[in-house]
Amino acid sequence: MRELITVQIGQAGNAVGTAFWQTCLAEHGLSDDGTYIGNNEDVQLSKIGVFFNPSGTENKYVPRSVQVDLEPGTLDHIRSGPTGKLYRPDSFVGGESGAGNNFAKGYYTEGAELIENVMDVVRKEAERAEGLQGFQLVHSLGGGTGSGLGTNLLTKLREEFPDRMLATWSILPSPKVSDTVVEPYNATLSFHQLVENADLSFSLDNEALYDICQRTLKLKEPKYTDLNTIISYAMSGCSTTLRFPGQLNSDLRKLGVNMVPFPRLHFFSVGFAPLVSPGSKAYQQVSVPELVQQGFDPRNIMAAIDPRLGKYLTVAAIFRGKVSSRDVEQEMINIQTKSATQFVEWIPQNILTSLCDIPPPGLRMSATFIANTTSIQELFKRTHESFALMFRRKAFLHWYTGEGMDEMEFSEAESNLLDLISEYQQYEAVGAEDEELGEYVEEEEAEPLE
Repeated sequence: MRELITVQIGQAGNAVGTAFWQTCLAEHGLSDDGTYIGNNEDVQLSKIGVFFNPSGTENKYVPRSVQVDLEPGTLDHIRSGPTGKLYRPDSFVGGESGAGNNFAKGYYTEGAELIENVMDVVRKEAERAEGLQGFQLVHSLGGGTGSGLGTNLLTKLREEFPDRMLATWSILPSPKVSDTVVEPYNATLSFHQLVENADLSFSLDNEALYDICQRTLKLKEPKYTDLNTIISYAMSGCSTTLRFPGQLNSDLRKLGVNMVPFPRLHFFSVGFAPLVSPGSKAYQQVSVPELVQQGFDPRNIMAAIDPRLGKYLTVAAIFRGKVSSRDVEQEMINIQTKSATQFVEWIPQNILTSLCDIPPPGLRMSATFIANTTSIQELFKRTHESFALMFRRKAFLHWYTGEGMDEMEFSEAESNLLDLISEYQQYEAVGAEDEELGEYVEEEEAEPLE
């Protein structure tokens, strides 16, 4: 078994985590309290241990998950919700006062008091696992708990489990859907930690998710539950080859090795297909070309970026359902020849594919696309612009320095973010330089020898 432990932090992290567990329950044929009610034991239960522990009672399973928040409200909401009886009671770790949208409170003061309790629960979960593959951390970077406590926990996990994969599902602040003023500060301070300590970071943002709901799913007024459901499809898609039988397997480590050319460039954008509005479901014939076309469509990407403005370093495509590997290979070759200019020239064959035989409930086939594209720098640039506007005037800084932070930390985080942006720009331009160099070398050789 290659188990994954999920840690959900803060209000957003717990909301997305809850949606993810509901998706998992449906896939493995479990009821809301974790009792098996499916009809295909061989498939649904053979690798259920990746995300679930068997509990004391027969046919009941408990998620390998830790729910953390600095204020009690969110955790109470989960306990009283439909999946309240699903989790182990001691896997809830809550504080009393909240972080008040303040990174410093989440990282240094309030969060530091709670971090040891969280690590205890994580250690117990890790001991229950037979062959732990790694952790997935679900959090948002705009608030105080998800950013501060989330990145603090990331550093602790990196120290304690240095050889395990650390994946984060990070919800980034977006200009249209912003609910706190100090989001740019919290996000910039978080990137500083994510760059150093995470192995894979899946970057999501609410603006793009709202657009998907309105444009593609034709929902007039999307709620957060709709956004979280879309994220949960992508999360379950990324781990599907660990949990179900398939032809080409992939796991977090293989994904990391094939997707991250340089250790700092590990920020991915994610897409899921098919996403269709309920009204047009009956008219939709899902095929491999259709899935691939949707997966590479800029409107279907869960981050507000345009991949056409940058270049793909690497892409992973995870297909589910009765898919022929020949069709997949053919489509991938078509994409690479048709949009050759969108892929960097210096990584040949830069699409990783994996196939899993079991489709998600209610679909014939589906695909999850994970892209490492240089256009992700748009997200970082946007955050940095807002950060710089406030930091120049030292606005709101006293809230952070009052919790014991130093102004230098802000400057360091800013320069680290600027370095990251320039690295993406540098590797995007590498191809063009090489081509010029190639022409120059050919001209040299063309001269007659005396």
